[in-house]
Amino acid sequence: MEEAHDHRPSSSAGRRFLSGLCAAALRRKPLGAHTSTAASGEGLVRQLGVLELVLLGIGASLGAGIFVVTGTVARDAGPGVTISFVLAGAACVLNALCYAELASRFPAVVGGAYLYTYAAFNEITAFLVFTQLMVDYHIGAASIARSLASYFIQFLELLPFLKGHIPNWIGHGEEFFSGVVSINILAPILLILLTAILCYGVKESSAVNTFMTTLKIVIVIVVVFAGVFEVDVSNWSPFMPNGFKSVVTGATVVFFAYVGFDAVANSAEEAKRPQRDLPIGILGSLLACVLLYVAVCLVITGMVPYTLLGEDAPLAEAFAAKGLKFVTVLISIGAVAGLTTTLLVGLYVQVYVDPPGFSCPGVPLVPVISVFFNMVLFAQLHEEAWYRFVILSLVAVGVYAGYGQYNAVPSSSDHSAIGYQGVPSEAP
Repeated sequence: MEEAHDHRPSSSAGRRFLSGLCAAALRRKPLGAHTSTAASGEGLVRQLGVLELVLLGIGASLGAGIFVVTGTVARDAGPGVTISFVLAGAACVLNALCYAELASRFPAVVGGAYLYTYAAFNEITAFLVFTQLMVDYHIGAASIARSLASYFIQFLELLPFLKGHIPNWIGHGEEFFSGVVSINILAPILLILLTAILCYGVKESSAVNTFMTTLKIVIVIVVVFAGVFEVDVSNWSPFMPNGFKSVVTGATVVFFAYVGFDAVANSAEEAKRPQRDLPIGILGSLLACVLLYVAVCLVITGMVPYTLLGEDAPLAEAFAAKGLKFVTVLISIGAVAGLTTTLLVGLYVQVYVDPPGFSCPGVPLVPVISVFFNMVLFAQLHEEAWYRFVILSLVAVGVYAGYGQYNAVPSSSDHSAIGYQGVPSEAP
């Protein structure tokens, strides 16, 4: 009897814990309008127009992947890599249509995908989304910084007096203790510089992104036009040498080359006319990236047989094989610009008013088709990706149960509102 009595308090505490956890996990974020902060004149200034938003999305998506991923996927999909980019682009367009409606209905709240999940589903789902996003952003930023440092050193080594005289540990990375430690001094320096630009202000960081993205687009267009005259259409046959499955698998890989449109929604707080401009920025940047990716794929697979494409710098190697050395210099500059904007926008993740704006057409058909497309693509992922997803999700649930549920503030309050400086909720 005493033993049973001793078990009752712990059993009761366990039930209370599970009850509290379930109640917290199912909370949703209410989206009310607050104006007290705005009235005080505090908050961020709306300075981003349509062009800046479109370039922001392109800057986040069109990184060095256009110079690298194209060749990597082409090794398996052949010239069908073009279809891979089209399929991935179609899936992203469907996602973007749904995303654009959310962005215009809740245009000025911090969080992007995280906030939309918090408002539409519940707290635990939003926490899982947040965890995956943060891991991707942080690991991605570190990886991109290392690549940017390497490309930057390669660019400097175009100068004859610097070639071969820059130690690997400065930019290319040098391993010590049998690969246990890798030192790359330039990568964290570049991260600090870009973070400082972001901290200085959205106007300045947007100007840097606009310049670098415009430069990158011009270079890609020049590269495409230069390559068109070297295309041999016989290299496009067979178009899908390993069948359609390899093309679909390739679409899964290149899908992540388009996800920069999330950055556009995250900039809602600083958009001049979020209800109108966010959908344009999201869809405009996505469509521009689809066209550029497809053009590069057709050129690169038409210039040389897909079996001869390298995986590290396929575009540069293709032009070098044709004797067009000056184009490889442009590609190096474009890679530096591409990685800079991708890293800059990747570091830019922040984010309130909710009048209806853009409406997703064909509801509920378009969202259902979008979900189906995503499921088909993600089903092609390697099992290691699913292991990582499941393990990270379990860890996130543990962190939420032990810490997150007690520290979340789901209810709207004046201190959680974000105001806007000098501009009404919808700019004229």
